[in-house]
Amino acid sequence: MKRIITATAIAATALGLGACGASTTGAKATATTSAPATTGAPAPQPAPTTTAAPPPTAPPTTTAPPPPPAPALSSGAQNAVREAKDYLNTGSFSRQGLIDQLDSSSGSGYSVADATAAVDSLTVDWNAQAVKAAKSYLSTSGFSCQGLIDQLDSQAGDQFTVDQATYGAQQAGTC
Repeated sequence: MKRIITATAIAATALGLGACGASTTGAKATATTSAPATTGAPAPQPAPTTTAAPPPTAPPTTTAPPPPPAPALSSGAQNAVREAKDYLNTGSFSRQGLIDQLDSSSGSGYSVADATAAVDSLTVDWNAQAVKAAKSYLSTSGFSCQGLIDQLDSQAGDQFTVDQATYGAQQAGTC
């Protein structure tokens, strides 16, 4: 505060004003200060500095990008999809058994590529299909637990995976 008053007194003296704005023309005004002499204008005061908080950043996204669109099925695969759905509505099939049925010359006669694309485009609970097949076998014959698993898993049988065949036999009550 002393520096501001001193600068004001020096400016007033340079303009020829005395205390309370009275003119001092013709009179010499002297000021004794400890501040260095200036050119008549008050020393500029630095502007107060404030630092604004940086703008908040958006939280990182945690969602995965959408999956690429599924490739379009050929007309043959589209027909195989309709037929695969019919087969699943009337019987029980493993994934491989359904593909074999669709591409068999004594079955539907689709190409392996069309049959595979058709089956893979469907959402099928293969475990539920194994249970359905196991129950069907048990309704016509008796099986041990391992015998039923072997029948469900057999390449000459239904071609379920060992895990699917085991699940089917257990859910059917054989194991």
